[in-house]
Amino acid sequence: MKQIISKAPGRICLFGDHQDYIELPVIACAINKMMTIEAEENGKDHFEIFMPDLNQKRILPLKEDFNTLERGDFLKVALKVLQKRKIHATRGYRLSIKSKIPINAGLSSSSALTISWIRFLIAAFSEKSFTPKEIALLAYETEVIEQGSSGGKMDQFTIAMGQTIFLDTHNDEVEFFNDLGLNLVVGVSGLSKDTFGTLSHLKGNAWKAIDQVKAQIPNFDIALSQVSDLKENMQWVETHLKPYFYAAVCNHDITQRASKAFKENANPQIIGELMNEHHYILKSYLKITPPLMDKMIDSANESGALGSKIVGSGGGGCIVAITKENNKEQIIEAIKASGAKDAFAVDIAMGANIKTY
Repeated sequence: MKQIISKAPGRICLFGDHQDYIELPVIACAINKMMTIEAEENGKDHFEIFMPDLNQKRILPLKEDFNTLERGDFLKVALKVLQKRKIHATRGYRLSIKSKIPINAGLSSSSALTISWIRFLIAAFSEKSFTPKEIALLAYETEVIEQGSSGGKMDQFTIAMGQTIFLDTHNDEVEFFNDLGLNLVVGVSGLSKDTFGTLSHLKGNAWKAIDQVKAQIPNFDIALSQVSDLKENMQWVETHLKPYFYAAVCNHDITQRASKAFKENANPQIIGELMNEHHYILKSYLKITPPLMDKMIDSANESGALGSKIVGSGGGGCIVAITKENNKEQIIEAIKASGAKDAFAVDIAMGANIKTY
């Protein structure tokens, strides 16, 4: 009986939140909280999928009807995406899916599930090998293109490739920042979030603002826009859209400065200051942090964190703080005391991997 273990890490966006869907770069890292699929052939004509973390069980037939696909059903959508590549499920498996990544918390548990599932399907039913970049693009097709979603490519590329990456979302080029040695602490708010709704709202307003500038300046390129040009360009943007345009330009500038800092010596103090600057834009202009998460961030910084920010689409989920090695536990306790559901240290991790027996 063929056994397969497929694992994929969670991810943290360090810089560039709400930038990838307007084709601006991001800096993100994979973390050592894993989504794990353990699979064994069952001799049947379907997948038996057990999800003990959610107390759920699902039967997924090998011959599926793809005419009706529910939003967020990435397991079924991935089967459709792979069938386009002539990869067909021909044998049933019994699968156990377990997650050390908090669910719906901004650490990209959904993309970790999609990538670990896609890697399992390829290992089980294809002789062809796929690069991490190809896996990322398959997951992006599954989660965004097929679903008509507003997300970008950050989650899929970070999880598939691992480590800390600078992703140019315009041309899918990736640069790795290895051996950074950052001390990271995650705080889990316990607040649920509406990822699809939040992304759709923010993406729509960002593009409307950009298009208004393009209407007056035909050769305008948001990727080349400078903070020094804001006053001139903002005159063409409607008042209610100005915060989204301002955030896009300023966060892009912060990401570029962070990239330079990573390349030079990755001084944690500088990275932390840039993280605080980035979070201020997310909080004050995009307004995606509820009061509890503001309290968590303030508690982390007041307890000696070098910098803190919200992670993910916003409205709930997690925060991340950069700490010193000697005050990590102090900051974990401060975040918990602020009302967080949980807090823990994480390490930067390798990308998705698979073992076959």
